[in-house]
Parts: sequence; structure tokens; C-alpha cells
Amino acid sequence: MKIAILDGATLGDDLSLAPIDELGSCRVYQNTAPAEVAERIQDVHVIISNKIKLTRDVLVGAKALKLICAAATGFDNIDVAYCKERGIAVCNVVGYSSHSVAQLTVATVLSLSVHLQAYCAYVESGAYSASGIANKLTPVYHELHGKTWGLVGYGNIAKEVAAVAEALGCRILVHKKTPVADCECVSMDELCQRADIITVHTPLNEGTRGLISRERLAMMKPDAILVNTARGAVVDEEAVSEAVLCGKLGAFGSDVYSVEPFLEGHPFHKIKNLPNVCLTPHMAWGSYESRNRCISEIAANIRAFERGEKRNRVDL
Repeated sequence: MKIAILDGATLGDDLSLAPIDELGSCRVYQNTAPAEVAERIQDVHVIISNKIKLTRDVLVGAKALKLICAAATGFDNIDVAYCKERGIAVCNVVGYSSHSVAQLTVATVLSLSVHLQAYCAYVESGAYSASGIANKLTPVYHELHGKTWGLVGYGNIAKEVAAVAEALGCRILVHKKTPVADCECVSMDELCQRADIITVHTPLNEGTRGLISRERLAMMKPDAILVNTARGAVVDEEAVSEAVLCGKLGAFGSDVYSVEPFLEGHPFHKIKNLPNVCLTPHMAWGSYESRNRCISEIAANIRAFERGEKRNRVDL
């Protein structure tokens, strides 16, 4: 079996790929430019890819292709409709990064809520030592206890975030396509109006693209904290940038972007250095433990496919 990993660099260079190497002849490319995809997959049986766009145009020449394994939960980079036409199986990896993403989500909220970067910078600059004063209490920060934390989506990651938020004394609101009985479910508009903290945990699809719109940003409290660790295009990035610059959003954190990495003309270039903004390079999913689980799950998906089993299939 010929296997190609198209963007191995996104998995890190500290992992063993032995679980995949054992399954066949595996060629690892650290990254693959759009113009290189078609050539690199033309004779492979299995593609493993995290962020490479696998469209009809590049897949059409891959005559030997039987299986695409997304090295992620999201699979919006893969033309699943075309794969169905061709009989190409598509698998994702579910649940492997829940702990990691939840941890980064909470860390971002905590950092923004206490202005951690500003206080660290005060010490690092030497200003604290020069002040002669034992403490510094500005910028003023507030306890999260008693605040309302809104969760957009309520999958495994959101549930872990909710558990931490409740431990901090927050009231939980949830916006979910299908309401459930074990939490307070509200409309998206009501969540935006009531929540002090809003964290985004929903997949990207046509129903969620632009869900955090300019109109919904205007509904939020002016001191609200918004954190996105889901998909960049779930929020209107231009509108978020404007809201931060105009003081209509208290703080913003994101680990995901509509274009990754985002380039010079991206709206977040205007806000990336502000003290109430925390932008990270799509690393929330990537704890060492999470990445090891991802490799093991991909190998399990390939083995199951070879046995004729349907495991983590998203094309069915």
C-alpha cells in the first residue's frame, strides 16, 4: 500500500510515525503547495492530510486512490461530494484533541480576563522593579465568578470548557442546533446579548459560516470576551477587528483563521498587537498527547478500512 502524508510539518517533528509506517510504504512531505498536490497523489492508495485542499481538480488524476484520512476532526478541506462519486472513502479523527483545545480555550479566556499579557510586560520591561511599589492593580480586572459563559456548540470540547467554567462559578448558556435538557439552551441572538464570555466550538459548514456576524457582534456587551478555537470563518473577521478597534468588544482571542497562516492584508493585522487581543497559531489541538492520539487513530482508520469496516467515515 502506498501512503502519502502531504503536510507532515503540521503534525510536528517529535512524533513517531511507526503506527503508519507499519501499514505500507509511507512517503512524508513536510508541506505541499497547491501546484504539487496532483503529482504527489497520482499513484497513492491512501492520502493523509491535515490542511491541504483536496478538491475535485487535484483528485481527478489520483486513479489508485482508495482512502483519504483527515488528520483532524474537521474535513472541510476535502471535496467529500466528489469522493462519494468516485467511491473514495474519507475518514476523520474524532475526540483526540478535546482536552487540548479545551485547555487552550480556557487559558485564553483567563489570560484576557486578567490582562495577563499587560501585567507580564510590566514586569519584563523593568518598570515593576523601578516603581518602588509592591504591586500594580491596573488595568483593572474582574472575577469570572458570577459571570455568564456562552458556548456556541456543545460537543466534547465545549462540555469540557463548561465544566471548568462552572468550577470558576460561571453560569452556562449554550447555543446548539438541537437543544438538550442538561443545560440552558438559548438562541444565538440571546446568547450574544446575555453572555459575558463567548467561546466558539462549532464546525464550519454553510449553517455556521459567518455565525458571529456584524449584527451579532453589535448585540454583545461592550466588555464581552470572545474566543474562537473552532474555525476562522465562523466569525466575520473584518467585523471583529472593527469591534475591537472601536471599543465595542472587550477582548478577543483566536487560534483559527479563514486563511492560515493569515497574510499581511488580513483584518487581524490591525489588532494583533493590542493588549486585549490574544492570537495563537492554530496550536490548540496540538498537545503532544493529542498528536500521538491522532496518529494512532489514523492508523486505526486505515486498518479498519482494509478490513472492510466503516470507522470514522464521513463520506457515508
